[in-house]
Amino acid sequence: MEERIKERSGRAVAQFEKYGIQALLLTKAADIQYMTGIPGEDCLVLLTADKRYIITDFRYEEAVSVLRPDFEIIIAKPGYGWLDFLREVNPETLGVQEEHLTLSTYNQLCRVLPMEHIISAGGLTESLRLIKDEQEIWQIKQAEAIGDKAFEHILGFLRPGLSEKQVALELEHQMKLNGADGFSFSTIAVSGVNSSKPHGIPSEKLLEDGDFLTMDFGCVYGGYCSDMTRTVAIGHASEEMVKVYNTVLEAQLYACANLKAGLHVKEGDALARKIIRDAGFGDCFGHGLGHGVGLEIHEDPFLSFRGSHVLEENMIVSIEPGIYLPGQFGVRIEDLAVITSEGIQNLTHSPKELIIIK
Repeated sequence: MEERIKERSGRAVAQFEKYGIQALLLTKAADIQYMTGIPGEDCLVLLTADKRYIITDFRYEEAVSVLRPDFEIIIAKPGYGWLDFLREVNPETLGVQEEHLTLSTYNQLCRVLPMEHIISAGGLTESLRLIKDEQEIWQIKQAEAIGDKAFEHILGFLRPGLSEKQVALELEHQMKLNGADGFSFSTIAVSGVNSSKPHGIPSEKLLEDGDFLTMDFGCVYGGYCSDMTRTVAIGHASEEMVKVYNTVLEAQLYACANLKAGLHVKEGDALARKIIRDAGFGDCFGHGLGHGVGLEIHEDPFLSFRGSHVLEENMIVSIEPGIYLPGQFGVRIEDLAVITSEGIQNLTHSPKELIIIK
């Protein structure tokens, strides 16, 4: 196991006293991957002050064997499951990830430990994942570069008469061809009146002359996510479409130029929001400016008026203002960036000026 991954569990254990726990049960796949360096599906991790355990079944026994000797491997068998193992360890207090613990699992835990000894450790692992190391940044760069290649390809593929579903499929195909392990989320490709839905679902609607087409897509590379959005016009753009597009572009460029370490996320959100509000579209920008990206597509910090973090060096965030006019059209432009002491390092290199597909 790489030293940088090995030391993560030590940093988690160092937080035990703060949370009042003697052991931590990880049930969230992204956090299990963070602690082990391998995919975290269909397994659990238990951390104690001096031991690291991964609990899985026969299907993954060989895959998790790479974690020896740093982790002790517990294989569940008929008649002996993870609850039996936990009963043997018998921690006095157990931290759990309450947002990723089903009621059924909680009820099972209560048969092993007294209810008052099961303690929320929400935010413990999320706080460790806020700052990315050099390898994490590199992997996210690779993932975003795959998205850039997909966008470059799609510009030559688009034409009136294609369906939104065909556009989404082509983007995903290109990302896979260029090395993606999977997709960060379900690809968004929405056009015309559908583009006013920020998270619209690709449909059978055909691209038409005069449509905006918003494409929001990302891939997974080495476990880490990418995210980008571009909006293009099909055939031509009306005067109102150009006005809205340029307002979003101005807001996005201003945010990119002014985000930096030390800025509160609420201040970051306000950078773009003021420009959109002053242009008369304040009610049409209903989501935050951006969010953290890493092992999950949406993670802390959130650039939002609801956010609570101060930006720090080597956080990775999306920067994605938008304007959405119901029943007409929508525009969103999104880059992915590393926060630095002086500003940002933009990981997205696709053009942002208004592109009209002829």
